[in-house]
Amino acid sequence: MLNSLSIARAHRPVAIEVIAERAGLLSAEIEPYGRDKAKICPSVLERLDDKPDAKLVCVTSITPTPWGEGNTTTAVGLTQGLGALGQRAVTCLREASIGPMFGVRGGATGGGRSQIVPMEELNLHFTGDMHAIGAANNLLSAIIDASILHGNPHAIDALRIPWRRAVDMNDRALRRIVAGRGGRANGYPRETGFDITAASEVMGLVGVAKSLADLRHRMGQITAAYSFENEPITAEALGAAGAMTVLLKDAFKPNLVQTLEGQPAIVHCGPFGNIDHGNNSLIADLVALKLGDFVITECGFGSDMGLEKFGDIVCRIGALHPAVAVLVATTRAVKHHGGLAGESSGAAARAAIESGMANVRQHLGIAAAFGVPCVVAVNRFPGDRAAEVDLLQRLCVEAGACSAEISDAFAGGGPGSAALAAAVMDACRQQSTFSELYPDDAATGDKAVARRVYGAADVFFYPAAERTIAQFTAQGLNRLPVCIAKTHLSLSADPDLRNAPHGFTLPVRDVRAYTGAGWLVALCGEVNQMPGLGPDPAAAHIDVDAGGATVGLF
Repeated sequence: MLNSLSIARAHRPVAIEVIAERAGLLSAEIEPYGRDKAKICPSVLERLDDKPDAKLVCVTSITPTPWGEGNTTTAVGLTQGLGALGQRAVTCLREASIGPMFGVRGGATGGGRSQIVPMEELNLHFTGDMHAIGAANNLLSAIIDASILHGNPHAIDALRIPWRRAVDMNDRALRRIVAGRGGRANGYPRETGFDITAASEVMGLVGVAKSLADLRHRMGQITAAYSFENEPITAEALGAAGAMTVLLKDAFKPNLVQTLEGQPAIVHCGPFGNIDHGNNSLIADLVALKLGDFVITECGFGSDMGLEKFGDIVCRIGALHPAVAVLVATTRAVKHHGGLAGESSGAAARAAIESGMANVRQHLGIAAAFGVPCVVAVNRFPGDRAAEVDLLQRLCVEAGACSAEISDAFAGGGPGSAALAAAVMDACRQQSTFSELYPDDAATGDKAVARRVYGAADVFFYPAAERTIAQFTAQGLNRLPVCIAKTHLSLSADPDLRNAPHGFTLPVRDVRAYTGAGWLVALCGEVNQMPGLGPDPAAAHIDVDAGGATVGLF
């Protein structure tokens, strides 16, 4: 079978104006970026305000493994499968970050015959949204340092500036730096650092803004620094919010592309699931809900990460009501959580699947806690054994899934996902009783995510975290939702704890206030907001050939 890049290159996409027209968008409501992509004007929401919302389907997964379980491939395949059944479906996905693209081989567009296109552009610079978000973030950094240098009129305490610069690259050397060296002309020397753009507050903020006016308001609420009197200093007070919004005016508009089978796909924002809320933008979901009968949105990583944050943060802000959750599982991942380190078959593989079902049951329980019916998509890989796939399907249904269907999206595209699509349609006929896991007024220490979602016995707050929580409580911020940053490879904060650990303590080493985005970020375990490259990064295998075409991308 051809690789994903070859399949994407061989495909002849429909003109983006045709995709827009099929989706119900007027020509005045899109701004084409070339032939294959376009920006959508949010004004479409005003025109379609009276139109009933589509069914919202969230694609997530069990705890992923380092190899990936195919969430995006499954989400795109489900969209194509619904199309094969004659349904109008729209998929909503996150934008790719260049950092991990050159760090770990893979992509953010799906794979095989279940992709969105143009694949190369989507995985690289696309429409420039990432760069605009980074520029807005760094403009605020520059204004903070300029204010300190030029008389410090806001009495900024240079030792208490939580705002960090951002770059869309895995670069561990930038995690902790000293800025402003070289004399007065270069600024006031201070310790600071960089986050990857996908982990910046500006990324999360753009991802939950409901309008340009809302974006401008939230930008002004960012806590950029603290004064010597320990008072927060906002981006509005520094005079930065307006210019930051101008830089993001076009980036705020969702991007329209298409699947290989011609369904509309809206790709917008790219917050990391293990650090930020791990979902595409709220404005993309709101637009998509007016364009189709079904909206397929991917909640990054496992349901303990993307789905929990979608339910408790994005749905809370946007008043969204998911109809169904789709939980992606693979026999390889379930065996991994069941303790099987290598390839095996027969009794050992069956025992590992039965043991690894504890992880599946935990994730089914998360969907149930939100009151959302759940369908399991068994993403089948070429080497999977039929008996193991059958066993996993049976055990998933016994564990409480509405159904467990095979997804052959990678090899079969829409027809390979038709059975899954039919099962999702059936599940949508059930009653979703969706509600957030904790009330709006729950205090920071009482959100119950660690115990109810992860299975933790307790939470331990490091002294730094206790100090910041006390400070945020005094500022009235303790009622904000929490966005927990931790490893995606375990339900705990320890990536080596597989399956469904219980009785562990979740360590919270610090808490950051994202007052513009509207939540508190709890940093747990060893997770950090700037990844690093490995010894053999994907970048070492990417090049251009003699004809100028990209090779090795995916």
